[in-house]
Amino acid sequence: MDCLVNLYSRRMAALAERIRSVEATIRVALPPELHLVQGWVREHFSEYWVSEVTVAMAHQPPGCLIAVVEGELVGFACYDATARGFFGPTGVAENQRGKAIGLALFYHTLAAMKAQGYAYAVIGSAGPVEFYVKAVGAVPIEADRQDIYQGLLRVRPKSESTD
Repeated sequence: MDCLVNLYSRRMAALAERIRSVEATIRVALPPELHLVQGWVREHFSEYWVSEVTVAMAHQPPGCLIAVVEGELVGFACYDATARGFFGPTGVAENQRGKAIGLALFYHTLAAMKAQGYAYAVIGSAGPVEFYVKAVGAVPIEADRQDIYQGLLRVRPKSESTD
């Protein structure tokens, strides 16, 4: 299910306050770091997300933010990857979850989108819908099971290939 976020909502200011004490540094990824971010996303998440990171990083300024703790990459968030105005993908290392790093990435990514002129952000195929509703009042978008990912090519196991 997709969700819609009003980037001018007062809940954005409340979210900024909630993440004030997060100990990770959140910043825009630099182009020379692309291979490092891609490798990390490949190791922790999926090739699909590596593709989206690559697209987001190709923008100027890059549409990929990273979370760094003690010089180590621990999370990322992208926007304008699959479609303009879309937030995601985003992820945090398992050993760093529960520390509000994902929330901080979410806020800073939405703030970057707002700074670029967006009034709303779409969270495509929002996994934890309740997380986004609670964080900024995201509104689920009614749909008929059709979305931008309809018909996405999937990797088939070798046993299903027709070689």
